[in-house]
Amino acid sequence: MNQSNDNCQSPTTGFTVKQGQYLAFIHAYTKMFGRAPAEADMKRHFQVTPPSVHQMVLNLDRAGLIERIPGKARSIRVLVDPDDLPVLK
Repeated sequence: MNQSNDNCQSPTTGFTVKQGQYLAFIHAYTKMFGRAPAEADMKRHFQVTPPSVHQMVLNLDRAGLIERIPGKARSIRVLVDPDDLPVLK
């Protein structure tokens, strides 16, 4: 079976393809709307379940790729240089 590259971490960026897409979305959304996306916004964009989005947010936070204030809505901030983010698909 052919395995997807979604979970392969790039040695140069420090995040997976899927994580990169979430980071790019958070960055683009924040630039466009002046506030971070809610998990519901990410759910709609990526067409995944709420637990999947929440788990990704927790993983990004644990990896030091974002910072957030637990319990505070729309508090996600990307800590990765925008020039290192992939193109959002």
